[in-house]
Amino acid sequence: MFYKGYYHLFYQYNPKGAVWGNIVWAHSVSKDLINWIALEPAIFPSKPFDIYGCWSGSATILPGDKPVILYTGIVSPAPENAQVQNYAVPANYSDPFLRKWIKPDNNPLVGVHTENPSAFRDPTTAWFDGGHWKMLVGSSRKHRGIAYLYRSRDFMKWTKSRHPLHTKADSGMWECPDFYPVAPESKHGLDTSKMGRNIKHVLKVSLNSTRYEYYTIGKYNRVKDRYVPDNTSVDSWAGLRYDYGNFYASKTFFDPTKNRRILWGWANESDSQHDDVRKGWAGIQLIPRRIWLDPSGRQLVQWPIEEIETLRGAKVHMRNQKLNVGDHVEVKGITAAQADVDATFSFKSLDKAEPFDPKWINLDAQDVCDLMGSTVKGGLGPFGLLTLASEKLEEYTPVFFRIFKAEEKLKVLMCSDAKRSSLAEGLYKPSFAGFVDVDLSDKKISLRSLIDNSVVESFGAQGKTCISSRVYPTMAIYDNAHLFVFNNGTEPISVDGLDAWSMNRPSKMN
Repeated sequence: MFYKGYYHLFYQYNPKGAVWGNIVWAHSVSKDLINWIALEPAIFPSKPFDIYGCWSGSATILPGDKPVILYTGIVSPAPENAQVQNYAVPANYSDPFLRKWIKPDNNPLVGVHTENPSAFRDPTTAWFDGGHWKMLVGSSRKHRGIAYLYRSRDFMKWTKSRHPLHTKADSGMWECPDFYPVAPESKHGLDTSKMGRNIKHVLKVSLNSTRYEYYTIGKYNRVKDRYVPDNTSVDSWAGLRYDYGNFYASKTFFDPTKNRRILWGWANESDSQHDDVRKGWAGIQLIPRRIWLDPSGRQLVQWPIEEIETLRGAKVHMRNQKLNVGDHVEVKGITAAQADVDATFSFKSLDKAEPFDPKWINLDAQDVCDLMGSTVKGGLGPFGLLTLASEKLEEYTPVFFRIFKAEEKLKVLMCSDAKRSSLAEGLYKPSFAGFVDVDLSDKKISLRSLIDNSVVESFGAQGKTCISSRVYPTMAIYDNAHLFVFNNGTEPISVDGLDAWSMNRPSKMN
């Protein structure tokens, strides 16, 4: 949230070690979303209503510029982990850092859910509509994902609606739900309570069973308090994702300073718990992203916040670089282990796009990428970037496109394949992938990748499809990391333009 000149980030944290457990709300503040000060935890277990853990939730700004936190408290030990919904308020509203928080004794606001007490958590940011504050709480029942709706006139006494805002069979536990409005044909964000005839709404849920998230775009019926996804939104685990890689437990907030909605996601580790304990930390926040509704209305678009550009250092250009089959050309002059790369690729013809095998119809993009990786020569692709690469390509993480013909239309696959990312054994090295809904009539496609030692965040077609990967190279580290553009398709590819910057480290604020 934003309060009195500072962005506030609250996050799940174990102060006693790099493993899950002993969960508190850690707290950091920033002027620019890039350079942060870590403060003492905002909320930690101390009362009967949260003595076994202070789990996730949200912040809401009440009238008079008064923030309040809604969070899940754990009131019984494992394995039951009975869950209730609590609130906390600042001890001193005049402190812009909000260092101290009070948990009033009239907690919990919402008691244990009798149907499934261990699957009832993560309250959303509340919105105000029709004289009531409203919030969602994620849950499940008999493998059905549920977003329960609660109403309150005074933010203190909450009543559950007779029916959920939305529910879906066979989707399992819905964690970290998020519900917010988006404006048609505008990149501007909307306050969470904004309503209007043409406004669409987004419902995002994090699936505990798959560790993926999916979202739908639809209409919020304010009279019936029901959300109905558009018929262009697949409402299941096979639906649209913010990110097709290592990305979970995400949350958006409205930033009034720049009239934008910002999305922030968490990436866990892909190495072992032993490695986490040895290095002393586990899990990261990815780069904040601005998010808005695509003009088509069928999906969201994401782009790194503009503030990340303040970290840019040395810059290199590449123009009109032709890549024939098997070519890989190094991008020199930057620190390839920590870089921002923005490239546009073009091709003269779509004729050599290979057929999309009918046997793949029931496969998702990740399965296709696993079969047709960066080394499998194609027609139009694979082409893209080889990130975090060793000089002789013993290690590399390719981020690339392949273009297929499928039933009189094109199918564009974007992959971030970790199979060759490290020579270390025992790592989780998946083939992350998503399809890209992009018009190729101009025979061009863009790719931006933010590379940061063990992270590669990639944005295809100006942010229509995004993939984040955690990788752990052993050779391609620090000054030994390299960056290449490549083409393994028979159709020549041109790098129309590529700008790449060395990225400096953030610093603590003064």
